[in-house]
Amino acid sequence: MTDKRTAPVLIDLDTPGPSPAEAPPVEDAPKGEAMTTIAALATRRPSRLARWFWGTLGAVLTFALSVVAWDFVTGLIERNPVLGAVGLGLLGIFVVICLVILIREWAALARLSRLDALQHAAAEADTMEKARDVVDRLLKLYRNRPDMDWPRSRFAERRGDVFDAEALAALAETELLAPLDRMATKEVEAAARQVATVTALVPLALADVVAALTANLRMIRRIAAIYGGRGGTLGSWRLTRAVFAHLVATGAVAVGDDMLGSVAGGGVLSKLSRRFGEGLINGALTARVGVAAIEVCRPLPFRAKRKPAVSALVSRAVTGLFDKKDA
Repeated sequence: MTDKRTAPVLIDLDTPGPSPAEAPPVEDAPKGEAMTTIAALATRRPSRLARWFWGTLGAVLTFALSVVAWDFVTGLIERNPVLGAVGLGLLGIFVVICLVILIREWAALARLSRLDALQHAAAEADTMEKARDVVDRLLKLYRNRPDMDWPRSRFAERRGDVFDAEALAALAETELLAPLDRMATKEVEAAARQVATVTALVPLALADVVAALTANLRMIRRIAAIYGGRGGTLGSWRLTRAVFAHLVATGAVAVGDDMLGSVAGGGVLSKLSRRFGEGLINGALTARVGVAAIEVCRPLPFRAKRKPAVSALVSRAVTGLFDKKDA
């Protein structure tokens, strides 16, 4: 006999159920629009015609200002020699200040070029002679920094016990660059925390873009200064372009891979508040920019030590701002 308790039960509905087409649309996951916008702006190269236009415009304006200043000073001299002398002195002081600024910018570009050359030399140091040359140049780079006295003394004590090129590079990386790496990661965490906070708490239009741009520029400049590449205005912008070009070339400024994809798609914060989700993503992308800046500015490539992990940086940066489990 058939058991009636296991038989299917059919219930007739008088009204049809809801259609899937009537379901509300699913809100897009946070994409870190502020950081992707900054990456697009930093890596966009102007056309040759635009470069010629701005260069010619700058030359014309400089020439016009020079003529106006000269006519102003000569007119003062004709009217009153004393006033002319004062105007000529002020003009001379202004020219000297401009020359000092140009010299500082040139020195900043030279420091960045020295870091880049040292990094390339370290990558090609496959013999003991080349490794010694790289280490000597690294010690020369940090010889005038009081905060590097203790690492340099420790390296000098252990240098005589190393007779292999790879071991010598590893010793230099461990003893000389380890404290600088810690300082650089602190800067990355601070920048990621600032970008995440502003994006999550400030609802003003373009506020997240301005905050992310300011924080990233300051972070890149401080990281360069930590590793010995203090840059001026032109040097900082050139370094920023190099960092973002590296990120775009490696596909790192994108949401949808590894940690960022899981946070953007399934994180509790992104479901509860889109602004908090955007803040977390922008902070994580800022951490990626910081890691790229460390790789670009570091005199030696990462070999004996592992480069900082973005997930660990973001976890420490957002502790106290967001829920630690979600971070």
